[in-house]
Amino acid sequence: QVQLVESGGGLVQAGGSLRLSCAASGGTISTHAMGWFRQVPGQEREFVAAISRSGGLTNYADSVKGRFTISRDHTKNTVFLQMNLLKPEDTAVYYCAANVVGWRSMAESSFDFWGQGTQVTVSS
Repeated sequence: QVQLVESGGGLVQAGGSLRLSCAASGGTISTHAMGWFRQVPGQEREFVAAISRSGGLTNYADSVKGRFTISRDHTKNTVFLQMNLLKPEDTAVYYCAANVVGWRSMAESSFDFWGQGTQVTVSS
């Protein structure tokens, strides 16, 4: 079974950048579209970005468009999330997951093999 491990989170000032990584083991993720979600304590997990199996298609939440970029490297079995111009409201635990339904759905229920998450904190 695929296992996903996120890394790259940390504390950054507003306006700064971070690059998150999601490394897969136990199987290939090349057959899955992949997504990033985030969650603030007490709130529901929300969709951030997704990338198709080939990497040719991407989808972003309106709140991160123009600031975040999702990418993937099949040779490394890894997905990335480059986050620029970070804002305090981006503070959350960020999770990656594999889409097991297909590109037609970005709902949380369409994703599986969730990682443990990595904390991103943006100070004002």
